[in-house]
Amino acid sequence: MSKVGWFDIYVDDMDRAQKFYETVLGTELSPMGDPNDATAVMRAFPDDGESHGAGGALVKLEYAKPGPGGSMVYFASDDTSVEEARVVDAGGQIVRPKFSIGDHGFVSLVMDTEGNMFGLHSMV
Repeated sequence: MSKVGWFDIYVDDMDRAQKFYETVLGTELSPMGDPNDATAVMRAFPDDGESHGAGGALVKLEYAKPGPGGSMVYFASDDTSVEEARVVDAGGQIVRPKFSIGDHGFVSLVMDTEGNMFGLHSMV
């Protein structure tokens, strides 16, 4: 349960960032919709969901900016509500309680004791 399950890399200029990652990594990013935020612009890194390693996307949002601490890590979970329930007692904060991301499962956004926001992801 400690493996990274997904990541977001926040960007200001999607075209510039997409070109950079495609060039540097020798890969092609594809458009990805966000069922919860019509303002989100996303480009997904290739991921078959079965290979070793984590999938992720470049994300442009008004409320999330690039820079130090700007990348978002999601830890895989069987049910995000289990870990979410431990956050406050451990000294952290719940930023956004468990919510659906459509066919992609559920996410909880939380903050650690150092002020770093990260996500928990599950399919239930």
